[in-house]
Amino acid sequence: MTVLIVTGTGTEVGKTVVTAAVAAAALAAGRSVAVLKPAQTGVAAHEPGDVAEVLRLAGGVTGAELARFPEPLAPDTAARRAGLAPVGPAEIERAARELADSHDLVLVEGAGGLLVRLDEAGATLADAAALLGAPVLLVAQAGLGTLNTTALTAEALSTRGLTCAGVVIGSWPAAPDLAMRCNLADLPRAAGAPLLGAVPEGAGTLPPEDFRGVAPTWLAPTLHGTWDAARFTAEQQD
Repeated sequence: MTVLIVTGTGTEVGKTVVTAAVAAAALAAGRSVAVLKPAQTGVAAHEPGDVAEVLRLAGGVTGAELARFPEPLAPDTAARRAGLAPVGPAEIERAARELADSHDLVLVEGAGGLLVRLDEAGATLADAAALLGAPVLLVAQAGLGTLNTTALTAEALSTRGLTCAGVVIGSWPAAPDLAMRCNLADLPRAAGAPLLGAVPEGAGTLPPEDFRGVAPTWLAPTLHGTWDAARFTAEQQD
């Protein structure tokens, strides 16, 4: 894959840390990586955004941001309230293809979930994925309620003819409860796609050198890692 879209089942599910982990694993495998954030919301002009966080954690990544809106809202709403032009799917496609010309992997991290509005026409990250013909990596929560939001997002992808590359759990706790442990087996069925990783809770607070060293152990070989879903699931049931 050259371009991989990273979306979530909602906000605050760990998309940025998962994006950083995928970038770090790809870099460790000798790939060149770029990260594109089409619309950064809720961050002032002088503050570091999600791209800066990925670069801090993953290291030698090319970062790009197309637009920034100060209020923590959906991109369409945030752009309108700020009196700024929104970012549409065509701009995302153009920027991703330009980055793909000089990188082995381009990670496009969305804002919020798959169908959050980008502009007044109702365009979404799914439209950008369609223009790019790119698979979508779904970042999901670990606990109760995640099966419904995962299934809804997977259905939205399927009805648009888009490919779900797999699911990564954005924050896996040290002491998972029963629902979380059961979800390891149920998430792939809800998504109709494989479970491709589980990033430990608090991973983003690790020193960058440590993060880069262990990131591949959180991700499956498809994402340049060494993580095994069957083994991890069995270990969590003990």
